[in-house]
Amino acid sequence: MNFSFREILSATIVLAAVMDILGSLPIVLAMREKGLKISSMQTCVVTIALLIAFLFLGQSFLQFFGVDINSFAVAGAIVLFVISLEMVMGLEIMKQDGPKEASIVPLAFPLLAGPGSFTTLLSLRAEFFLENIIVAVLINGIIIYVVLQTSHKLQHIIGNNGIYVLKKLFGIILLAMAVKLFTSNLSSIIQSSGITAAS
Repeated sequence: MNFSFREILSATIVLAAVMDILGSLPIVLAMREKGLKISSMQTCVVTIALLIAFLFLGQSFLQFFGVDINSFAVAGAIVLFVISLEMVMGLEIMKQDGPKEASIVPLAFPLLAGPGSFTTLLSLRAEFFLENIIVAVLINGIIIYVVLQTSHKLQHIIGNNGIYVLKKLFGIILLAMAVKLFTSNLSSIIQSSGITAAS
């Protein structure tokens, strides 16, 4: 075993910054206001399961369907873009015609375990030992559970006005992240296509 406190701490901080569950709090509260049910435990377990599964099988799974990580990231960026537009503009683009449950989609995927965190995992695996990344994923899962469980208390502390401001603020941040994720990965696709065509 190659457990390292430094690697665990570094990987935990990086993943926490990318998934940004605190920044997603306004989204969680907005979903609950729409009447969508969110199970803290289910979201936590599914997020951890998706991240660990992708850590081991992600590239092979995408390659099996002939999809590269850049194309996957672009698709996820579009979903995040739509969610952020709803937050900023007060629109309802994604109709709730499915189950009244948001624990898995869109909360666990693609908001928490999505293109950003998946590509981050691939980057971390190139730098850190696997067991340290797994521990970091588990720690982030616990953080997600705690935040979701205390979301109503946090709402009471922050207040409705505070939640409204946070919703708009993090909506813009999420929008910027979606645009960055889209443009960077789209440019990678174009560059690789150009190289392929040239060769």
